[in-house]
Amino acid sequence: MNSPGFLKCAGAVVALALVSACAGGSAVAPSPATVTTSYVGKTLFVNGRPVTAARLNPLPRYAELVPDAAKSKDYEYIFNDYGSYGSIFNYPKSNNMIGQVTGAGGQGCTNVLYGYGKKIFWNAGRTNDVITEYQVPSKAIKTLPVAYDYTSSCAMNTDGDLAVGVILSNSYGAGGQQIIFKNATGKGTVYNTPLYKAYFAGYDTKGNLFADGENQSYGFMLVELPKGSKKAVTITTSNSPQFPGSVQWDGKYVTVFDQLSNALYQYTISGTTATLKHTVQFSGSSDCAQTWIVPGLLYCADAGNDEGYVFKYPAGGSPLATFSGSFDYPLGVTAAAK
Repeated sequence: MNSPGFLKCAGAVVALALVSACAGGSAVAPSPATVTTSYVGKTLFVNGRPVTAARLNPLPRYAELVPDAAKSKDYEYIFNDYGSYGSIFNYPKSNNMIGQVTGAGGQGCTNVLYGYGKKIFWNAGRTNDVITEYQVPSKAIKTLPVAYDYTSSCAMNTDGDLAVGVILSNSYGAGGQQIIFKNATGKGTVYNTPLYKAYFAGYDTKGNLFADGENQSYGFMLVELPKGSKKAVTITTSNSPQFPGSVQWDGKYVTVFDQLSNALYQYTISGTTATLKHTVQFSGSSDCAQTWIVPGLLYCADAGNDEGYVFKYPAGGSPLATFSGSFDYPLGVTAAAK
């Protein structure tokens, strides 16, 4: 974990009473350090809530100074544990955290298929059964209701429709549903899919929605809800991803990130078959719980290392940069511009 993200005096993390003495800023109280984790099959539960990370590296949460959001055009958001906060950055101007989105957590998305969203972003990880839209950099402007306690992903198509995935339904019942909000408004229409648990989702340029997750045997599964269809179909991949990760269009391919192998798979889709065209391998990260692709770069919210990384894309390899800030079990990432 990067020390610049945490307030330290004489090499030790100080108590809140000493925070102001060290830097004279406003302080945020640390959350309780006790965390309960367990697995049901391959699904990780943190404090009783299912999460879409393959693995976490729970660490103590420290007091910190929270700087004001600086003037910028482009912003990156690392979303932490559900209902906690999002960490705001303005890379490449700086690697340092410049503010927070209070109450955010889980996964994020925006109104472009890849790249920097236009003026807004969405967060699917609050804990009060709503999906929240924000105006860049951090103003909450709208919520949409969902009838499920455990949402996972969100994605938007080029028409402005918003898809929200369900990892598990209420009382830990079968999930896998996709809720589509036409023009990102209203109550949403629920579409069942072959998935038992939905983890991530993304649209292609034709408006087809792809989502990955687990089947009832805890195996990887990719599905498609074709544009205009009410029935989702299973997509057979020509390789065997180990654990579901982000699904996103990258400008040429439908991509799926594999959280366990730290690899991104670029697919072409024909009918119900996804043919692997290229594999992009990443190193230095432990578990990119969500990734977000912008031209030339890939952002990683690393739940395993409690970090945020910037990689070259499609080159892959080692991190180009490491975000320096406060992270509390990072689960999601997206990017948006004013």
